[in-house]
Amino acid sequence: MNNVARPEFQRRVNEKLTGELGPNVREWLADPTVIEIILNPSGELWVERLGEEMEQRGTMSASQARSMMGTIASTLNQELTEKNPAISCELSDEFAGARFQGVIPPIVKGPAFTIRKKAIAVFTLHDYVERRIMTQAQREVIEAAVRNRQNILIAGGTGSGKTTLTNAVVRYIADVSPHDRIVTLEDTRELQCEVKNKLSMYTSTQVNLTLLLKDTLRHRPDRILVGEVRDGAALDLLMAWNTGHPGGVCTLHANSAQAALTRMELMIAMVSVGPMERMIAEAVNLIVYIEKYAGNRRIKEVVQVTGYDGKNYVTQSMGESDV
Repeated sequence: MNNVARPEFQRRVNEKLTGELGPNVREWLADPTVIEIILNPSGELWVERLGEEMEQRGTMSASQARSMMGTIASTLNQELTEKNPAISCELSDEFAGARFQGVIPPIVKGPAFTIRKKAIAVFTLHDYVERRIMTQAQREVIEAAVRNRQNILIAGGTGSGKTTLTNAVVRYIADVSPHDRIVTLEDTRELQCEVKNKLSMYTSTQVNLTLLLKDTLRHRPDRILVGEVRDGAALDLLMAWNTGHPGGVCTLHANSAQAALTRMELMIAMVSVGPMERMIAEAVNLIVYIEKYAGNRRIKEVVQVTGYDGKNYVTQSMGESDV
């Protein structure tokens, strides 16, 4: 499609998609408190608001959902079919720039999707203390790690609030190191960095996180921030952190601070046969583990990593949740 026709095509797509989303989903996309919108194969729509439990809030027919997903697929020059039953993309800014993941039969009984909105409000670490998500002692440890240019790993399960917490840490980085050059690497736009000297890079079907990390070093970063690491790119991240680029932040899925270290080992094992525990211990200085608890989020663990003794990681708990 030529450059002249593209804006008109996008306008028509947005107009069509606006109708297909329906009033409920449009309202939730515009609501700054809503962070996730989910359609189950049963046709039930579920909504999660910040700090609240997910609740069922309406329905959407299979035909409406399938039509909507077909429209979204068209913007990627794709078609949803039995042979291509899944779609993953980032919606336009008119739809909050949200991350969209959709699937259709035969891999599900009915059309289903998850819309995850990027944070509109960026909380501070002070806000986390005020909301009793973390203790004052935990906040002081995290802030000291930022000032001392330590590398921070933020771990937690799906929906635990890793990205929102990361944005709070990134905001503190901007406050105390406003002249640092920051490079952020992500699959979709979620990290919010307010420093003036920054470069944001995103993966694509042609460029994965490993390639981005290797290219990043040519852009003179002071700090490297990664939205999430899932595979062998973990090795490239640790090498970057260990070779003159300290003070970074990264998230990963794990069920505890200790499990985060094991997860790093497993990801590195995808691309390396040698043991990497000492490299991990040298590169990862602080682990912050956040979890969902009784419908709310809390910082369960803040753990300092000080070395590897040949058998185990040498760690020190820097404070657990008082909840």
